[in-house]
Amino acid sequence: MKDFGLNIWGDDNFIIQNDTINVNIASKPSLLKITQDIRDKGYKGPLLLRFPHLIEKQISTLFNTFEKAKKEFGYSGNFQAVFPLKVNQFPNFIHSLMDVSQKFNYGLEAGSKAELIIAMTQTPLGAPITVNGFKDKEMISLCFIAVKMGHNLTITIEGLGELETIVQVNNEFNAHIQKPMTPKIGVRIRLHSSGIGIWAKSGGYSSKFGLTSTELLEAYEMLKKHNLLDKLWMIHFHIGSQMSDISPLKKALREAGNIYAELKKRGADMLGAINIGGGLAVEYSQHEGRQERNYSLEEFANDVVYLMQEIAKSKEVPEPDIFTESGRYIAASHSVLIAPVLELFSQEYHEKGLRLKKENPPLIEELYDLYTSLSREHAREYLHDALDHMESLLTLFDLGYIDLEDRSNTEILVNLIIKKSIALLREEDTDELKKLQDRIQEKYLVNFSAFQSLPDFWGLAQIFPVMPLDKLDKKPTNPASIWDITCDSDGEIGFDRELPLHLHDIDVSKEEYFLAFFLTGAYQEVLGMKHNLFTHPTEAVIHFDEKGDYTINNLIEAQNLMDILDDLDYDTNIMDKTLKYRIEESQYISQDEKRALLGKLYLYLSENSYLKTIQASNETQG
Repeated sequence: MKDFGLNIWGDDNFIIQNDTINVNIASKPSLLKITQDIRDKGYKGPLLLRFPHLIEKQISTLFNTFEKAKKEFGYSGNFQAVFPLKVNQFPNFIHSLMDVSQKFNYGLEAGSKAELIIAMTQTPLGAPITVNGFKDKEMISLCFIAVKMGHNLTITIEGLGELETIVQVNNEFNAHIQKPMTPKIGVRIRLHSSGIGIWAKSGGYSSKFGLTSTELLEAYEMLKKHNLLDKLWMIHFHIGSQMSDISPLKKALREAGNIYAELKKRGADMLGAINIGGGLAVEYSQHEGRQERNYSLEEFANDVVYLMQEIAKSKEVPEPDIFTESGRYIAASHSVLIAPVLELFSQEYHEKGLRLKKENPPLIEELYDLYTSLSREHAREYLHDALDHMESLLTLFDLGYIDLEDRSNTEILVNLIIKKSIALLREEDTDELKKLQDRIQEKYLVNFSAFQSLPDFWGLAQIFPVMPLDKLDKKPTNPASIWDITCDSDGEIGFDRELPLHLHDIDVSKEEYFLAFFLTGAYQEVLGMKHNLFTHPTEAVIHFDEKGDYTINNLIEAQNLMDILDDLDYDTNIMDKTLKYRIEESQYISQDEKRALLGKLYLYLSENSYLKTIQASNETQG
């Protein structure tokens, strides 16, 4: 894996300079330097860095690509887009998103009452808001309030019951108003077409959302009956997140386009937009030949514009506005999770760990000779001999003929022989060598929670690009598995011989080694769970000024222990008093010790749950 696959997933957002990974903008600072600056301020544990310029890049690329496609095909409809709040509702992201997107008239999509309040307060007046998901009367009423504020809002109908409620709320809000104000209405259709992969169930007849053709006709008649047909503005469909293949989208576009045309010809004169939802894929792969999508943004935009134009032309109806709700594409690249390695768990398999005696069992002497005389010419032969000797020696241990030191020496020597053989035979890349990497993989204990910061890895086996912040001028040699600090065996990114990750062999007692997890900005934060009560990591927004310098803004530290417990509805005042009382009433410590213990206790309670360790230099890391 050359340069950790940066050329596959990086999109020129980051570059390798000398031995570090750097942000590819302005003065091109290294992520290591930014991380050290934040840690120098006293913030320890994992860090989440946000880069608003990458949000702006994604939005600009999306709009410009569709404008280019429109110009190429002579398309008359407009292009509009909103960000689906379910992808990331965190304020540091949303504030940055709305700040960098103003010139594009970019809006928000809400799927709940709380998200709707975010949309109503954060979206500029006139920019689009779409409201999806199941809705009750209160939520629909909030939509009417938003319109009366001046918002450009579209309610998407998910079922006929919602349309009945819209009619009811419309009568209540506008019964005696000279100039009634009603939200625009969209209809989510249940397509025959479906996507592929994990999220394919978003489309097709068995999907959770949308109206069938029969229900669509009933909705049309209901709108007409209640004089709301002039509010029907949008057809909406969605065939799944992270669309890896463009073909299902083409099929869905033809189906939705024909439904749009049929409704226009039936008399829905104000119908003017097709919302293709989200689904635009992000490339997470670090390995050649294992890419997750088979199309570019240009192909995506060209297909959408071309197909909508062809259907409109053949059906003799106006070309609709094109609407997207791509969230993953906009948000994923903007944040990087950075976490320090706390320990390497297999470092006992080093030559310094050998406990050779003056007289050793003959097979162990032979193993040592194999190790010291190993060369490329004999590597495969010696490797096979070593594996055979190990089986024999372990059998001897089980029978009581060799002791624990002999067994330890066996494990270390065989591990060293495997590691050396793989290095010598690396160019051969055979299945045998790939399988042997499992035997020598290094376990890196990293100060983060996969459940909190990479829940899609745990829940869906979604991979994320991983690489160290420095030492990139040296070839990493350790087949690596990554352990988080939760007490759960699922908190591990195991070594995969088909998608191998190699990291450097380092001594964390002498130097710090940080890992960066990229493309974590979509879904990971909002889906993160407080497993073991590890919370959202400390976050910071990194801005670049006109001179090319960066500033660290909006630092939000991970919650401390008592705040976490307070979130779980523990009475932290009682807990605080209980801890203090039990120290003061203890018969095992003196008064001076009690004061010292209370001071330490309150210091610890003010910290977060992530770990701290002491290096050999007595400097605190975490």
